Amino acid sequence: MINPAKSNEDLDLSYLREMSGDSAEFMIEMLDTLVEQIPIYLEDLQKAVDAKDWKAASEFAHKVKPTFYYVGREDIRDYVQVIERNAKEGIDVEKIPAALVEIKQELNIILTQVAKSKTELEAQL
Repeated sequence: MINPAKSNEDLDLSYLREMSGDSAEFMIEMLDTLVEQIPIYLEDLQKAVDAKDWKAASEFAHKVKPTFYYVGREDIRDYVQVIERNAKEGIDVEKIPAALVEIKQELNIILTQVAKSKTELEAQL
């Protein structure tokens, strides 16, 4: 579900560019917010999964899902959507912890990609 090629590429910030009117300052603010929020959302999701609270897991997955789209990581967004759907429907819930581990590992790569993108945007100011 995670596209390994995306791990080695720069982030696709086209959605943020469009949303911000190509404002580097706004894009930096959005990236800062993502860096702050994604780990919190994933921790909430982890707690719900650990507690086998599938309703809450579905809700937390729903909350974090769009943040990956903003940085061009549709692969992760789609993977989180599978977690959301499975948790909501009670399907293959035993696979959710492993999927979450994969996503959290990929998050480290994404955060590195965000830092690089942010540095490039700051150079435009």
